[in-house]
Amino acid sequence: MSDALLADPPHWLTASQLQPPPVADVYGWLFINQDSLTQRLIELSANRFSVVPLSEGWQSLRSDECAALNVAEGSQGWVREVFLRGDQRPWVFARSVAARSALQTANMSLDKLGSRSLGELLFSDRAFARGPLQACHYPAAWLPEAVRGTDLWARRSCFSRGALSVLVAEVFLPAFWAATALEP
Repeated sequence: MSDALLADPPHWLTASQLQPPPVADVYGWLFINQDSLTQRLIELSANRFSVVPLSEGWQSLRSDECAALNVAEGSQGWVREVFLRGDQRPWVFARSVAARSALQTANMSLDKLGSRSLGELLFSDRAFARGPLQACHYPAAWLPEAVRGTDLWARRSCFSRGALSVLVAEVFLPAFWAATALEP
């Protein structure tokens, strides 16, 4: 069994539940600005931003993802993992998931994004409504080996359009914090 499957699921918490809260600057990146993270990263990198797909395909969703999407434990879904890079360095690891049944009903295909940001798609379609942001320390075993670290802050939110929900988790990597000159 892989390390990722053995990892305890994180405890995703809203801003009011997170006690003690992280330092103010980190809190700001996790909760305050609810605009597109992609846009913020483009600005921070002075337009030296890129999306590097790592993997995508149909998989069994994790238990915390099934709960957030309100689908049965072990449901199948489309899973897309990417690096959001600034200055050619991975700044954010992003994992986006949607239940197979909801994607098929909504007639939406996420497999054609390539190196386009999913955030660009979600924020450009006004039919999507963003749910509350949640944060946690992301399990190291769930990260790609090249960026695996402990106590890395992550945030997630669910974007909904009718019966379709797309859950987007974003893990802030050490290179991101170095670029911002902030201490997580």
